[in-house]
Order: sequence, then structure tokens, then C-alpha cells
Amino acid sequence: MTPRLLLVPGLGDSGPQHWQTLWERKYGAARLRQDDPDAPTPEGWSKRLQEVIEATPGDLVLVGHSSGVLTIVHWARLYGGHERVKGALLVGPTDPEAMQTVSLYPVLGSMAPLPMQELAFPALVVASEDDPYVTFERAGEMAEAWGAELISAGEAGHISFENGGYGEWEDGEVLLSECLHAWTPPEISRF
Repeated sequence: MTPRLLLVPGLGDSGPQHWQTLWERKYGAARLRQDDPDAPTPEGWSKRLQEVIEATPGDLVLVGHSSGVLTIVHWARLYGGHERVKGALLVGPTDPEAMQTVSLYPVLGSMAPLPMQELAFPALVVASEDDPYVTFERAGEMAEAWGAELISAGEAGHISFENGGYGEWEDGEVLLSECLHAWTPPEISRF
């Protein structure tokens, strides 16, 4: 059975035209909603993710964007992963240790230091080559530390509706499909 998507938005909970919101409707995905989507903390946002994972039945693939990626890697550090999490698509990670990022969004500094240990599940990092919140080189360092594959989205800003008009983000859907295929064991037919 194909795992269920669990969307993990970043600051502001991804607006109505953001690709995560559109995927939620299109795929019937579960969605993490933080109590305060504008005030991230590693412990608080990770705890909420753990609660949603525990309350969502079946195998899961986490789909994080921006500081939602930070939530996932902090959750993995604090909770060690979960046997039902089969993989993660980590899109447009932000760097809470970069001066440029923190100058644009000071609240992101609360998500530092960034966990840099291998994840207990397969992951794919999709990063833009001109993201204002992380350099492509730094995204590569993150992917390597997390044991994830890195994919370039080209010059795609922050891979969000606000700067690029991604809408449903069809290229992301292709990547998601490939990940789901790779992370889902083949069904065994019984006669």
C-alpha cells in the first residue's frame, strides 16, 4: 500500500495557493498544523509533528517545505524517527544559521543549531540555486549530512507560490511519484 503524505509546512502554514495546500486537496494528504505557525521552536514544532504522526494511521511520507524541513530534521533528532515514516521529501530547506536568513526572518534563528546527522529514513532534498534562505552549496551539505539525495530545482527562488508561482508544482509531483515508487516495497501477490 502506498504511504500517506503528511505535509509539514513552514512559517505561516503555506497559503491557499501554495503547492503544499494544493497537494493536500489533490491527494487527500494529512497536514501538520502548528499551534503558532509564526513562532517556530525545535521542541514545540517537533512535539506537534510527533503527535500528528501518532494520530495518522498507516505508513507515511513526510513532505516538508522551508522551515517545515527544519521541523522534520529536529523531530528526527529528538524522536529518532518512527517505523511508519518511510521517507521524506525535503523542499527548499532554510538555513537558520545563516545571517542572511535570520536577517530576513529573525524567528528562524530559534531553529538553530541545525541538526546535521543522518536520518533514519530515505530522503530527497530539493533545493533552488537562487534561494534567498539557503545557498545551494549549503543545501548540499545538509543533504549529505542527512544521508539524502540532492536535486536542483534550477533557479526557482524558494520553490513557493510567493516567489515563482509554483501552483501545483508538477515537477515536484514527478519527484514525489519517483520517491513513493522507490520507498514503497512491491506488493506480494498471494494465490
